[in-house]
Amino acid sequence: MKKEIKDTIIVELGEMLKEYPHFYLVDVTGLNAEKTSKLRRNCFKNEIKMVVVKNKLLHKAFEASDIDFSEMYSALKGNTAVMFCNTANLPAKMLKDYTKEGIPCLKAAYAEEGIFVGADKLEELAAIKSKNELIADIVALLQSPAKNVISALQSGANTIHGVLKTLGERPE
Repeated sequence: MKKEIKDTIIVELGEMLKEYPHFYLVDVTGLNAEKTSKLRRNCFKNEIKMVVVKNKLLHKAFEASDIDFSEMYSALKGNTAVMFCNTANLPAKMLKDYTKEGIPCLKAAYAEEGIFVGADKLEELAAIKSKNELIADIVALLQSPAKNVISALQSGANTIHGVLKTLGERPE
């Protein structure tokens, strides 16, 4: 591969590292064409951009980045695919489905401004809540007290209505 092409690839990887807030390094050794195609389709459905890269070029892109990715250098061995995404837990959830087969397996990840190295971190990454999930939880927590007050007022109104009705029907 010519140096100009390598330089272009390093620049493109650097731009993707800036564009996407989260990425996963995945070992794709042993995937045949059919399984690779299926994995790429799943990535496309989940809005994950999957790129198979040379480890040295990715290493150079890491070095050129503003963020210190030195903890991830040890994961740059074998066949590596990078999964870029905007939602931190989507690739982890998708990879959990593949863990039964053992391929692909997680090497490392950069999610929510933290670095996770090793396949054992997959459960932890899958448990990270996305921004939309956190907003939904907060809204539910904020609505809970209001719902309790409204429920208490409505049950109290029914009780008062029942008492008044009984008093109104009572003979004098």
